[in-house]
Amino acid sequence: MAQLSDDCFAFGGPMMTVDETVALIAARLQPLAEVETVPLAEADGRILAADVAAPIALPPFANSAVDGYAIASADLPQDGERRFSVRGRVEAGSRSDVVVRPGEAARIFTGAPMPGGTDTVFMQEDVKIEADGAVVLPAGLKAGANMRPAGEDVAEGAIVLQAGRRLRPQDIAMAAALGRVDLTVRRRVRVAIFSTGNEIVAPGAPRAASQLFDSNRFMLIAMLKRLGCEVSDLNILPDDRDAIGASLRAVSTEHDLILTSGGVSTGEADFVKDAVEGAGAMVFWRIAIKPGRPVAMGVIGGVPLIGLPGNPVASFVTFTHVARPAILALAGAQPEAAMATPVRAGFAYKKKLGRREYVRASLRRTADGALEVVKFPREGAGLLSSLVDTDGLVELGEEVVTVAPGETVGFLPWASLF
Repeated sequence: MAQLSDDCFAFGGPMMTVDETVALIAARLQPLAEVETVPLAEADGRILAADVAAPIALPPFANSAVDGYAIASADLPQDGERRFSVRGRVEAGSRSDVVVRPGEAARIFTGAPMPGGTDTVFMQEDVKIEADGAVVLPAGLKAGANMRPAGEDVAEGAIVLQAGRRLRPQDIAMAAALGRVDLTVRRRVRVAIFSTGNEIVAPGAPRAASQLFDSNRFMLIAMLKRLGCEVSDLNILPDDRDAIGASLRAVSTEHDLILTSGGVSTGEADFVKDAVEGAGAMVFWRIAIKPGRPVAMGVIGGVPLIGLPGNPVASFVTFTHVARPAILALAGAQPEAAMATPVRAGFAYKKKLGRREYVRASLRRTADGALEVVKFPREGAGLLSSLVDTDGLVELGEEVVTVAPGETVGFLPWASLF
């Protein structure tokens, strides 16, 4: 478990930029120490805890990249076709003792080890086969063509996967190709999440005319699970300072992070704020980001607490720039900055200098074949439809004040944000 001081998140400076926020989180949260070994089939999405070095080269032996005929490059035809007798046949997975001499070729198949004395392969569709089984090879092929040398992909001893990597299917394939059956990974980050407020009820429960169904909690649970977290859903806590405080103290002994959205501000009826301050400490970070509001950062029994805004779009955006970096830091993951793809703007927009804004937008293909982004037609951080009916966010940096149609902007698809 993380063991933070109550003043870990104290910040007395001016409004922070997004980059300053992420850097501050990375500096103040240390990775969980616990690791475990898991089978390859269960390693996808986990955070690698130790470097993986190649015990063998890949490929471990020189082999053919095509079906065809292998010869020595010293024997390559230079000025025209040349006839070769065929000595032996080498198939993938077989062990061959064939040794090719000058004037000879060996029949070979994709993935088969190169016969002794050979280093070049002619594709079978480029050769002529004569009645007696000999082959006629054309001129013009380069030495070493269609042959994969040993170690072409990975050299023996090379570090192929670094600690801190969030494992992907292709990383699992690399580990399997090296003969690994399991990998050492960080323990999953354990997150407790809850909602508060008499104005919300759980989906499926009776709803009064003045109440809303609790949606943010389910959105955040889904985002947490996509980051590989173990999630404890505390449901909706009552608007009671003592009850909330008791719940916070209880979950802090078994979790690495506590997360909530809404109900944490400086208002008179903000029971979570009072409960956190009674059980630990809380500060508010003012981040130069839109949509967003001050984010609550607290410590309960040495465990960090993050309180996100209640509006769903603001909660989504601040999760990606506060909760996500915190989770990756706790998990010991390498930083994962989302890289915006340059696309053409199909809208006009104005914003404040010094603030980073995220505009909900959809991609479309224009008549000239270019990709263009169009802004969601309505504003408002409470519009769930603006998250559902779009493809991602246009990221507008602090230095941008206007966007004109036709200008290049950076686009972040939803999948890049968790």
